Amino acid sequence: MKKTAFFPGSFDPFTKGHADIVRRGLKLFDEVIIGIGTNSQKKRYFSLELMTQKIREAFHESENIRIISYDDLTANVAKEYGAKFLLRGLRNTTDFEYENTISQVNRHLIAELETVFLITSPELAPISSTIVRELHKYGAKVNDYLPYDLE
Repeated sequence: MKKTAFFPGSFDPFTKGHADIVRRGLKLFDEVIIGIGTNSQKKRYFSLELMTQKIREAFHESENIRIISYDDLTANVAKEYGAKFLLRGLRNTTDFEYENTISQVNRHLIAELETVFLITSPELAPISSTIVRELHKYGAKVNDYLPYDLE
């Protein structure tokens, strides 16, 4: 039986930290679906089309990675794509508190949906999409934080 993990996020932008979680997730799962979700609480800085293109570039060599976009509950989308696992990265205890709550709700919605947490690699822990957006907004170079070239 194929083990599929769904890696959801707004990925605005998709960072080296996200890429690290996907690559490490491939050691556990047969397929990882990267789901670029619409967050009703956020307005995108980088377009959905640009992020989809850049993520495809970053994983062009990987046949067992799919990239989708969605506007629905994450649990519903995971079920639709046959994913029994949600893959999430944790940088710190704040991330854990937030992700744990979401994990419990997802499990309530779909009982067989398990969330698998991977601890971020130490050298990537300081990277966040929020910081990268802020740097980019003010003209700083951000390619060191991304698994693709933005400029």
